[in-house]
Amino acid sequence: MKSIYSQIIRLVSYGINVGLIEPEDKIYVTNLLMEIMELDEPDGDLDIALTDDNVDDLEDILKNLLDMAYEKGLFPENTVTYRDLFDVKLMNTMVKRPSEVIKDFWDYYAVSAKNATDAYYKLSCDSDYIRRYRIKKDLKWKAQTEYGEIDITINLSKPEKDPKAIAQAKLQKQSGYPKCLLCKENEGYKGRINHPARQNHRIIPIEINHEDWFMQYSPYVYYNEHCIVFNSKHTPMVIDNTIFSKLLDFISLFPHYIIGSNADLPIVGGSILTHEHFQGGRYEFALNRAEVDRTFKIEGFEDVECSVVKWPMSVIRLSSKYKENITPLACHILEKWRAYTDEEAFIFAQTNGEIHNTITPIASMKDDKFIIDLVLRNNITTDEHPFGVYHPHEKLHHIKKENIGLIEVMGLAVLPSRLKKEISLLREAILSGADISNIEEISKHALWVSEFLKNYDTVNEENIDDIIKAEIGKVFLEVLKDAGVFKRTEDGQKAFDRFIATL
Repeated sequence: MKSIYSQIIRLVSYGINVGLIEPEDKIYVTNLLMEIMELDEPDGDLDIALTDDNVDDLEDILKNLLDMAYEKGLFPENTVTYRDLFDVKLMNTMVKRPSEVIKDFWDYYAVSAKNATDAYYKLSCDSDYIRRYRIKKDLKWKAQTEYGEIDITINLSKPEKDPKAIAQAKLQKQSGYPKCLLCKENEGYKGRINHPARQNHRIIPIEINHEDWFMQYSPYVYYNEHCIVFNSKHTPMVIDNTIFSKLLDFISLFPHYIIGSNADLPIVGGSILTHEHFQGGRYEFALNRAEVDRTFKIEGFEDVECSVVKWPMSVIRLSSKYKENITPLACHILEKWRAYTDEEAFIFAQTNGEIHNTITPIASMKDDKFIIDLVLRNNITTDEHPFGVYHPHEKLHHIKKENIGLIEVMGLAVLPSRLKKEISLLREAILSGADISNIEEISKHALWVSEFLKNYDTVNEENIDDIIKAEIGKVFLEVLKDAGVFKRTEDGQKAFDRFIATL
């Protein structure tokens, strides 16, 4: 039988092998881990040698320690929620203090911005803040469309709350600390049933637009080096004239990254509207690759290249060697769009005092030029479309009904985890010729399947997976088209030009 001490030595070995700690830290870290595991002395051979455990072994080491901790009664329920609260405590014994992490970051930055983010991302993974072994379980593929290759992902790395944890969370005293999942006070926080542990979490202070902000990585990594940049203050999301300076200042600091903001209105915004934040990373999205459809000039801003992007949503692209040239024009377009109404195109700036127009802005750098993509958004609802006129329409909800936020706007579908099981059931039902409308768990897909199967002469074991993936890609393209305020039709593009003419 494995001893607790042997697994502690494996974890210490992992820390040394990936560079979290030095060999000289072995005894100190071992004692910290023994304290957490409530061992007064080793429960096995004291002379166990260090091992070659590495990244691929971490999941197994933690599983063993968590099983042993539960057997010892160190946490009350053997659920993902309690296990996650406990293993973060173990990992924190090997993570440097924030001041040291920050110093390392800017030392690396003195060499290059890329060096700094490479080291910081590695730390975020090695410390298990980003659980690599869960990220690997995400389903990802690319779908070919008339707008280029778009990304599809079914995110499985975010653990679903177990029923016991949900029940206990309701009994917990409501805490206002930290105020939300983004607040700087999460760094080092022990967590609780209704709030994740963040003892192994480290954040990097940066200055943008003369304000104090922080940078961190998303623990769920929807794409490569998925970072979150957040205001040091718990202040609501707002799209105003300062946002463009903030985004472009970030790109000046990290030109190898892209950065964008969710819109600031319900339906077209993100999931956290209470804390101002951006999302970025080291990834080229389909929108970044999208071609220019047509160019135009705006009087007074001749030094900025302006274009309409060939994309299912309505995007104005601004480009210049100097960010100071782009910012005032982006502000001008935002102000014009906020106030713009075109009844013929069913664009209303406001109804009954409720504001509808906003923008999803995205900044990047290409060929030494600053680029801002302004994605025009509108959150009006009607009786026919109670979830939003420019939101996925109801016939697409069997695949995606959640808000179309920044990540989706750029061409990456983040689809619900339920689809993993539903795809498997669909595959089985299609191959066996079963009546999908009679299978409760997937009956919502019946009409969709009956329509797309008409397009294929042969459906068999060899091509079924590719067919389902391609068809999900087509649904996501329709989702993006629904979210576009000016449709990619002759009338839609004429309406787009009418707005551009007001600039």
